Amino acid sequence: MANNTDARVSERAGKYLTFKLAAEDYGLEILKVREIIGMMDITAVPRTPTFVKGVINLRGKVIPVVDLREKFGMEAAEQTEETCIIVVDVGKVEMGIIVDKVSEVLDIPGEDIQDTPSLGTGVNTDFILGIGKTGDGVKILLDIDRVLSVNEVCDLTTVTDGIREEETKQLNPER
Repeated sequence: MANNTDARVSERAGKYLTFKLAAEDYGLEILKVREIIGMMDITAVPRTPTFVKGVINLRGKVIPVVDLREKFGMEAAEQTEETCIIVVDVGKVEMGIIVDKVSEVLDIPGEDIQDTPSLGTGVNTDFILGIGKTGDGVKILLDIDRVLSVNEVCDLTTVTDGIREEETKQLNPER
């Protein structure tokens, strides 16, 4: 059992990009982060969930954008100069997530990451990798692959693939 715990501790240790949503601090494994970009025009896509803000064209690549505040059921907030999009790898899909503010990259040792506490029945915490203790505060460490369900990622992939096909038809009308 100790070996299992030791493996889990070292597995979660690493660098995390930390950011804010409302007053809470969150973190993402840095290896899942592709880049951080400022807010840009987002094209709304009809018939998508409300937390899906739409898609952006990032250097010719169509990327779906999700508002994490809405996904987590938080109250909407006005965009500020610090509001930005973190482009992440979710499975095999690049996706943008809107956050209030990017804070810093922290190196969090495995022994400073605790399992997610039980929050009662009916509360799904599968998307939380753990709780990182930093100084006198904590960071909620997200497993970005689980923030969106497999079906949600598949739906977003279908939407962006459809947009890419439409753009290709417009560029090459003879096809």
